[in-house]
Amino acid sequence: MSVLNMLAAWQTSGDVVMMEQMPIFGGYVGDQEETAICDVATMIATFAIYGCDIHLDGPIHIRWGTTTTRETLRIAAHAAAALDLNTDFLLANQYYALAGPCTEMCLLETAAQAMTDTASGRELISGVASAKGVMQDKTTGMESKMMGEVAAATCGLEIPLVNEILDGIISMYENDYSKAPPGKRFQDCYNVKNVTPDDEYLDIYDGVITKLNNLGLELREPIGLGCSCCSSG
Repeated sequence: MSVLNMLAAWQTSGDVVMMEQMPIFGGYVGDQEETAICDVATMIATFAIYGCDIHLDGPIHIRWGTTTTRETLRIAAHAAAALDLNTDFLLANQYYALAGPCTEMCLLETAAQAMTDTASGRELISGVASAKGVMQDKTTGMESKMMGEVAAATCGLEIPLVNEILDGIISMYENDYSKAPPGKRFQDCYNVKNVTPDDEYLDIYDGVITKLNNLGLELREPIGLGCSCCSSG
């Protein structure tokens, strides 16, 4: 009842209401197909019953606690595509990468989900919670930059090509779940005074950009060590 009261107050006040749910693949719901059905049903319910304006999604793998596995990306893609084709709902997705910042794996995970979300019709992307979003100081602007750049590069691509590139990206990291690199804290891979990534992270980022381009994504050239795009100054 208290939640319904809050919703009524928000709507009366003219607030933009975003609701969130994260179905767990491999849990009580079941396999990929059942989880996708549950995901679609829950999203419809948040709009039809609770009157939200935006739905924030994020299927989670029960074993790894991330949204970037092959299975959870499939669930997210099919659920979003189904609603995108049949409704005018505003759909978002959360990003929980297994690896930590300043690692190739984290950026590859981010790229895979950004492609998935963009190609399946989501309007908003929310991330990145690196290191599963549970470690202090383990998130930086570079992961979000990768998310945005890959999403922009994915726009307009045909689904068969997206699937081909996605298969290549996921294959680069899916065998490393049990030994995912923890990465570095923000203050250990950024100049905290200027809020800019250090040379090591820029090199890693550039390497991932090159790999994505080689797979056919057609991103811009690597940013190089003279980058000022992540600076707040």
